[in-house]
Amino acid sequence: MSSPEECVNCAAEVARQATHFDTIGSHQAAIYMYRQAAEYLNRATTLGLCNPAILDRIAQYKNRATALEHNETQAHSVQITKEGGQSELSRANFLLLEALDEDEAGNAEEAIELYSNAVQLCLEACNNASNARITDKLRKLAEQALTRAEVLKSQETGEEASMSSDKAANKTQHRKVSPTRIIPPLGIGNLVNSKPQAQARPNVVNKVGLQLSGKSEYTKEELDVLKRTSNINGRNYVPFLAIDLKEKFAFSLPFSDKDGLLPLAPKQKKNFARWARPEDISSDPKMIEVVDCFSIKQTCVSDCSFVASVAISALYEKRFKKRLITDIIFPKNRSGDPVYNPCGKYMIKLHINGIPRKVIIDDRLPVGHHGELLCSYSTNKNEFWISLVEKSYLKVMGGYDFPGSNSNIDLYALTGWIPERVSIKDKDFNKEGTFRKIIDRFHHGDVLVTMATGEMSDGEADRAGLVPTHAYAMLDIKEVKGKRLLMLKNPWSHLRWKGNYSEMDQEHWTPEMCRLLNYDPKSAQTFDNGVFWIDYDSLCHFYDVIYMNWNPRLFSHTYCIHETWNAGSGPVRDLYNIGENPQYSLDVQCPGGTAVWILLTRHITEIEDFRNNKEYITLLVYKTGGKKVFYPFDPAPFIDGVRINSPHYLCKMVLKEAGTHKFTLVVSQYEKHLSIHYSLRVYSTCPFLLHKIKNLCKHKHEITGKWSGETAGGCPNHPATYKNNPVYQFRTESDLHCLRTELKAPKDIQIGFEVVCVEAKNTEASGYFSKKQSGAYRSGFVVLEMFDVVSGVYNIIPSTFYPNTEAPYFLNVFSSSPVKLSRLK
Repeated sequence: MSSPEECVNCAAEVARQATHFDTIGSHQAAIYMYRQAAEYLNRATTLGLCNPAILDRIAQYKNRATALEHNETQAHSVQITKEGGQSELSRANFLLLEALDEDEAGNAEEAIELYSNAVQLCLEACNNASNARITDKLRKLAEQALTRAEVLKSQETGEEASMSSDKAANKTQHRKVSPTRIIPPLGIGNLVNSKPQAQARPNVVNKVGLQLSGKSEYTKEELDVLKRTSNINGRNYVPFLAIDLKEKFAFSLPFSDKDGLLPLAPKQKKNFARWARPEDISSDPKMIEVVDCFSIKQTCVSDCSFVASVAISALYEKRFKKRLITDIIFPKNRSGDPVYNPCGKYMIKLHINGIPRKVIIDDRLPVGHHGELLCSYSTNKNEFWISLVEKSYLKVMGGYDFPGSNSNIDLYALTGWIPERVSIKDKDFNKEGTFRKIIDRFHHGDVLVTMATGEMSDGEADRAGLVPTHAYAMLDIKEVKGKRLLMLKNPWSHLRWKGNYSEMDQEHWTPEMCRLLNYDPKSAQTFDNGVFWIDYDSLCHFYDVIYMNWNPRLFSHTYCIHETWNAGSGPVRDLYNIGENPQYSLDVQCPGGTAVWILLTRHITEIEDFRNNKEYITLLVYKTGGKKVFYPFDPAPFIDGVRINSPHYLCKMVLKEAGTHKFTLVVSQYEKHLSIHYSLRVYSTCPFLLHKIKNLCKHKHEITGKWSGETAGGCPNHPATYKNNPVYQFRTESDLHCLRTELKAPKDIQIGFEVVCVEAKNTEASGYFSKKQSGAYRSGFVVLEMFDVVSGVYNIIPSTFYPNTEAPYFLNVFSSSPVKLSRLK
């Protein structure tokens, strides 16, 4: 709206609707309309209308909206008062259900224990029951549990009595052992053990239908990495194993997390009144009533990207009828659906630091002075899955005082889907290609998408109806009559886009567009749930980043390696030497038209690292036949990754030609100050082999020297002085599988060297040579790696490019077998 008069007229119309909704008791719609009316009048003042009456009317509208909101909160904040014995009855029922499951599975010992606990709980609760109805239920339940427990005990006693002592011993040896009693094998299931052994990788890939393209056992080094990064913010999060499906959830007393209560965020502390369990908040608590993105609402915790991630995961489940976000929640019923546990214990499976890990929480949630939840919640008042999944994630992240994240990180943790980040503001951003990719894949269930705004001024954000540096869930994407539109959701469940195709836009919402998109702007105006349509051009203007997480089922093969890169290994910056960076050989057997994606994930173990991430990582890909690379830009990388301070970096390749493709993968950092732990996972639509390029040269000689005076003879282009350069000689009594020679000097000095064969035992061998050079003279660093060097005597002649160039140098000789090295002159 370009004039104050238009704004005032719109405010008057919206205020009329607000009064109407207020009168008939539609308070949520009235709250929204009052605030919209105040917003229009605010805009009129910014356009030059200065009138005290207008300012007074703005205050009236805002105050009425606030009063209605307060009344709504109080209406839903009545504390639940349960009858005496009701909580115990719920827990006893859950114990009985767990006992029945163990009973049917043939686990008599566990079943008897659970039946007995249910009996004891019921009998104790009878003393506190508030009425005869509760007492009767408790007694009936106790009788049922006791009867079945006695039957099981008599069966066990009868079996033992009918056997001789020898047969009984044999029976004991071969009796089926309950899965809950099995001690997991050493290794990944017990990372804290001091004696790690080779251990099978968790069967995660089969869960998503991918074949493991490599060895199935972890190395000792990998186990050490996974053990070190299990401790996150001072708490251990062990790997999620099949045995964890038998986790115990039934207890006589309400479960309390041994790790204690989570630290609260500052905004929570201002309104915090108490910790409450679902049974204290709802008269009929459930885990899930309906999995729906529209019921998810963020409150005062700064985790908008997490809430947006939960929303699009819920939408995927609803649209494609496949479990995704609910698949990570335990306990479950026999149908595999998460269930409410009156005993208060839950287990959530999160993909953290390279593998799925289990997170145990209790159900205590922060509540405000008016009974409102101070965490993300469902607008379906009786369901609590959103609050509990959020609690588990924020427990790992150190508490509700969360610094914020991005949806790539959050969605990967929740689903294990492959994260990809696309910067809209990048000069190489493919606007058309990105839209086509999203619209083609989204409707097949291949990708989950969120968008994030960047920094904005208060005025710009207010005019646009957007929140700066905020994540939005993408619920739909359409192309209609040449118009490219996206439906987004603000995790706050209020505050919507005000530009093209907003609910107030009368120009673009023609009757035909409304019909084609099944959208009624007037209906949308009556209630702000944070959901809006926006055109793609406006999105590219106002938003900064698109986050996509891809279904790993798009691939048929995968493999992962877990490693540590120590800070003392190699130079701080990858400017001239990457030979000491972690490097991997990737061998792809391509039938043609193959996609290969490589995900580099840095493990994070401290919230401060997450809050202030200064480690910029990336992956470089070279077409060097899987051989070690030393110079960053010679040869030029096939893919030169962008260094970002996100835990995840994704590299994507499409191989069109059939045949064997061999690559060298190099992990890189912008500046390396700290040791990092990381996982490198490859996804492919065809078989491949991935292995670390090993250091074959275990023996090292270090020499410090200097070109000065006559010994600064220059390169072979100056034969008169070249002969004056320093000469070093080494002798090897046996053939060398590998020999690597490195020469280092100040960066402004052009250097190189020659290796000359003085004497060789077998001049007919394939590895024989008379002379080899380090190649073009380079600034500060040159290297030459040779294989199958024939036993004999060799001279190394280091030199600068120009004569009379005085400088210190370091000569390092690495060999696969011992050599004798000395200086000749």
